[in-house]
Amino acid sequence: MVRRSAPAAKPNMPPEAVALLAWYDRARRRLPWRAEPGERADPYSVWLSEVMLQQTTVQAVKAYYQRFLALWPDVASLAAAPDEAVMAAWAGLGYYSRARNLLACARAVLREHGGVFPADEAALRALPGIGDYTAAAIAAIAFGRRAVVVDGNVERVISRYRAIETPLPGAKPAIRTATDGLTPDNRAGDFAQSMMDLGATICTPRKPACALCPLMEGCAARQQGIAEDLPAKAPKRARPRRVGTHFVVRDGAGRLLVRTRPAKGLLGGMLEVPGSDWAEAMPPVTPPMPARYQNMGIITHVFTHFALELTVLAGQAPLDTPAPKGMRWLEASDIEGAAFPTVMRKVLARAEINPR
Repeated sequence: MVRRSAPAAKPNMPPEAVALLAWYDRARRRLPWRAEPGERADPYSVWLSEVMLQQTTVQAVKAYYQRFLALWPDVASLAAAPDEAVMAAWAGLGYYSRARNLLACARAVLREHGGVFPADEAALRALPGIGDYTAAAIAAIAFGRRAVVVDGNVERVISRYRAIETPLPGAKPAIRTATDGLTPDNRAGDFAQSMMDLGATICTPRKPACALCPLMEGCAARQQGIAEDLPAKAPKRARPRRVGTHFVVRDGAGRLLVRTRPAKGLLGGMLEVPGSDWAEAMPPVTPPMPARYQNMGIITHVFTHFALELTVLAGQAPLDTPAPKGMRWLEASDIEGAAFPTVMRKVLARAEINPR
């Protein structure tokens, strides 16, 4: 068997980067937001996809990204969009503060930068909702700037390649330093995407395909037989449980009683049916209006920091009943596609209403 020698390193390009880029040129994933070889990346597309991909899988994001791009093809059109329309289009994607920051960022780019995304990392970080990772990703992928891009996939690749055994998040500084040492001056955007693709397709959390990896020969974790053990993570704390009650009230015309959550906080700006606070013990709750309510059972939903159990009560109100203060009737024809988060969709489904 003839062993192929690694490509020669180019000036200012570590040999690992040369090997990764050669692999990426052959095996890169085709994604809706990714520029084709030889094409220039669109900063708006890069930014939109990176925000959507935070805490969300590529497969889940594809349809949302394409829907957003069809509705708002550039930053100016997104900046002009009504808040509720954007929240409705985001519904189901989760982590709803991202949608609020998306609008705030689009408007800031229009107001402060004439509708053109800045290429500088510091200027990008100054925009709403753009942190260190997103700023580096936009600078590298959209503008070709040398930037150290570290997401979850990169953390996994680097912690294995360098056998960094410190548990996350304590390992983050060492991982960033190691990534910085491998990042080339040229093709930094392709390098960042090659690391992401490597982590997503070969250096996977379980059963990594080490035999196919372009970094196999230099991987310290593979040599030590600990690849599947890395990255190490600190023990998870038990997720607390909260409970509450929500009322699904419809009137004789099929309208649904709803209210908008406060702009700030969990699920800010999203629609919900009225209900109680969410607390460790069942909080007191008052029905939004007199009616005969039927207990429809319990739904469960898991947020990042707590698990939620909600009792769902369904009731019927007479036609032309005025909505209580702070609430409104949502027309039956508008229920589909309204800005309900996933937890409220579960509540409506339990009450035999399908919001989509």
